[in-house]
Amino acid sequence: MADISAFSNRLRKNLRHWAKWARRNGISCYRLYDRDVPEYPFVVDLYGDQVHLQEVETGWQIEEDLYRAWLDSVVAACADVLQLAPVAIHLKQRRRQKGLDQYEKTGQSGDDFVVEEGGLKFSVNLDQYLDVGLFLDHRNTRAMVREEARGKRFLNLFAYTGSFTVYAAHGGAASSVTVDMSNTYQAWTQRNLQLNGLSGVQHQLVRADVFRYLEDAAAAGEQFDLIVMDPPTFSNSAKMQGVLDVQRDHVWLIDQCLGLLSSRGVLYFSTNLRSFVFDERLPERCQSSEISARTVPEDFRNKKIHRCWKISRL
Repeated sequence: MADISAFSNRLRKNLRHWAKWARRNGISCYRLYDRDVPEYPFVVDLYGDQVHLQEVETGWQIEEDLYRAWLDSVVAACADVLQLAPVAIHLKQRRRQKGLDQYEKTGQSGDDFVVEEGGLKFSVNLDQYLDVGLFLDHRNTRAMVREEARGKRFLNLFAYTGSFTVYAAHGGAASSVTVDMSNTYQAWTQRNLQLNGLSGVQHQLVRADVFRYLEDAAAAGEQFDLIVMDPPTFSNSAKMQGVLDVQRDHVWLIDQCLGLLSSRGVLYFSTNLRSFVFDERLPERCQSSEISARTVPEDFRNKKIHRCWKISRL
């Protein structure tokens, strides 16, 4: 077996620090390791007593038998340091994905199980999809939404599995509309709401292309007090009217949301695109402030995991 002491030692050091932090803050799902040692390009996330272990693509060339032995040794190190059975380590060999590819099935089935965050329950699956159902990097943003949601009309765009909707509903939102193109993820959102006793007619799930939904909502004179929009970087899904490119399209998307905001309404806009540039025209037609320093959680060594803006009408 390859010598992976550098990886094991860093993982053990991180565990000592972050496990204490997580217990103090009542957090059961958090990031433990993110390519801390360059020779071990992995991301290690804890979801309760299960581990989501992702290999990050490097382009390195290595013989297949040596590569398999290396992967096996990393899995064994995770199990040893975290005192878990090897079956609790869920390995994914992650490749660069575009748009909704990140949500596609891996070919494995896996089992759904429930984790807790912020006193709420969420269904996750560490095997079936490349992403597991709960993005840990928006833990802080979800908490902010809950704090602001009481009595508000809430809109969740590109909603994925609806975690923002669950937080808003728990925070006392008067109503919510959750928009996503996927029946699979709308069903997942419904399960998450039901897990928390929050499903009801005031929480509407809309399967739609966000571009079409925004046009229709504007035509119908819809108004919202709180909007979250976290679009994929790129999508050419057959279910959409066209192609989504967040850099090209964010001005239109934000403009449309501003038209739906009430006079004191707030839009949270986020993107994971590293090269993203917030269009210089937007400050002329809205109040905006980047709040990424507040929304990226402490356990994320990569402080550029996402960028987030708080936006309101002038």
